[in-house]
Amino acid sequence: MSCPICSKPRDKAYRPFCSKRCADVDLAKWLGEGYAIPSDDPEDIEKAADALEQHLNDPKNRPH
Repeated sequence: MSCPICSKPRDKAYRPFCSKRCADVDLAKWLGEGYAIPSDDPEDIEKAADALEQHLNDPKNRPH
């Protein structure tokens, strides 16, 4: 298998990545919410809808 970030051969020390850099890139994606696990939970859907509505109604998010 290859590194899921850059496709280079992976290194046992950083498995499944090829280097510390690619491991850190992956971690940053998780921490920055670049990855998400889909949910069918009605509570999650309701929370997402509420958050979107709140964002759209916030005056600072409107175009000038």
